[in-house]
Amino acid sequence: MIAFMYETEGRVQTLIIGPEAKGPLRTVTSVRAVAGRGLAGDRYYFGKGSFNAPQFDPNVREVTLIAAEAIAECNARLDRALQPADFRRNIVTEGIDLALLKGKRFRVGGAVLRCVRTAPPCRYLARLTGEDMMKGLKGIGGIRAVIEEGGEISAGDGIHVLP
Repeated sequence: MIAFMYETEGRVQTLIIGPEAKGPLRTVTSVRAVAGRGLAGDRYYFGKGSFNAPQFDPNVREVTLIAAEAIAECNARLDRALQPADFRRNIVTEGIDLALLKGKRFRVGGAVLRCVRTAPPCRYLARLTGEDMMKGLKGIGGIRAVIEEGGEISAGDGIHVLP
């Protein structure tokens, strides 16, 4: 079971972007969040993500978040040492229970995001990692959010739920 320090506040641990679907991802210290597009420099910002196909809901394309605590739990479940970029989520958080953000608006650094749904594990991620991510991330895969107000997001920034 994951133990969180806070329920509705936390911080950004790591930021991860990559310019192409299935391509390598890189860690950055800061990134510009652009409303309606995603994170500058990321595959979804450029419209090149694996889930940019017309049959997918556009609300799943802007930003994904996963808790560092969930990464640790997944690694424990699978007895592996997967790195944050292996999870292909944009923002790794710490100290906040992301499940509590469903349907809520929250500030991350200089941007305002709104959680639109969970980000359950999928076979696509399992194929890319060669691991049983369905088992590893069951119930803890993170969330997907849209950017309501753009701004700069940096590692170490606070995450605060808005009223």
